[in-house]
Amino acid sequence: MAEWFSPDEWRAVALSLRVSLWATGLSLPFGVLVAHLLARRVFWGKQVLNGLVHLPLILPPVVTGYLLLLTFGRNGVIGHYLEAWFGVVLAFRWTGAVLASAVMAFPLMVRAIRLSIEAVDPKLEQAAATLGAAPVWVFLTVSLPLILPGIIVGAVLAFAKAMGEFGATITFVSNIPGQTQTLPSAIYSFLQVPGGDPQALRLVLVSVVVAMAALVLSEWASKAVARRISGA
Repeated sequence: MAEWFSPDEWRAVALSLRVSLWATGLSLPFGVLVAHLLARRVFWGKQVLNGLVHLPLILPPVVTGYLLLLTFGRNGVIGHYLEAWFGVVLAFRWTGAVLASAVMAFPLMVRAIRLSIEAVDPKLEQAAATLGAAPVWVFLTVSLPLILPGIIVGAVLAFAKAMGEFGATITFVSNIPGQTQTLPSAIYSFLQVPGGDPQALRLVLVSVVVAMAALVLSEWASKAVARRISGA
C-alpha cells in the first residue's frame, strides 16, 4: 500500500483527516448550542444569527477565506491579539485549515441538528420542566437522546465537508506541502503539473472512499441510536 502513494500524498491524506476530525470535534458543541437556540428560543437578532451561520454557504469560499485572513491573520482584527497575547498564529498553519474547514462545515452541521431538534415534540420538554427539572437537565435527559441521530448526521456532514474544503482553506493557509496541503489542495497541485494525473486520480479515489465510509458509518450509527431510543 505504501508503494502506491508518495510521501507527499500520504501527508496530504493524513493532514486532511487530522484537520477534518479537529474541525468537526471543536465545532460540534457550538453547533448543538446554536441549533438549539435557533430551534427553540425567541430572541432579538435571531434572524441575524441565522444569516451569519449560513453565510458561508452563500458566499464564494474564496471570499470566506479572505475574510478569515482579514480577521485571524497576523495583522487581522483578532489574529493580531491572538499572536501578541497567546502566541497563537492561524494563518498559513494547519490550525488555520481547521478553522477554515470548521467555518465552511458549520452551516451543514447546524442545519441537520436544528431539523432534528424541531422534530422533537416540545411538550416532552415542557413536561420535564413542569416536574422541576432545570433547563440544562431537561436538555441532557430528554432532548439530547432524541436528537442524537441528528447530531451524528450533522457531525458526519461536517466531516465530509471539511475533507473536501478547498477555496477558503487555500486562501487562508495557502498550499504548503507537508504543512497546509490538504487532500483537495494536493489534487489541485497535481493537476497543474504535466504527468500529475495518476497522482490526482489516486487522491480522488481516496476522497471518494473516505466520504462513502463516513456516510455508511453515519447511517449505521443513526439507526443504532434510533433503535436504542425506541427500545427495539
